[in-house]
Amino acid sequence: MEKINAVGRRKAAVARVYFSEGKGEITVNKRTLGEYFPSPILQFIVKQPLNTLEAAEKYDIKVNLVGGGYKGQAEALRLAIARALVKINPEDKAALRKEGFMTRDPRAVERKKPGRPKARKRFQFSKR
Repeated sequence: MEKINAVGRRKAAVARVYFSEGKGEITVNKRTLGEYFPSPILQFIVKQPLNTLEAAEKYDIKVNLVGGGYKGQAEALRLAIARALVKINPEDKAALRKEGFMTRDPRAVERKKPGRPKARKRFQFSKR
């Protein structure tokens, strides 16, 4: 198997993944998954597509993660892993789509508007 790569994005986070055959090690920015995401919930989010296809011990995954917060990064990584798995075996796409792992979440922070303190918040109204 040659190296397979894919990109996943969520909010401001971008995850680039590189798959190679191995025994299930996930390296994020030169650190282990457990070091980078200490929360078991975030580790679960990242591994969801692998667990769905029972491919957790088949591949070594090297990840470059930039931008965003830890939740956005975990979800960007989940999308990137799902996209790479589909590149490896296109028949898996239906199972991953059914679980919702193939959809890029388009929600992002709304821009700040001029004359307002935030995107939608207004300054306090004073009648007199």
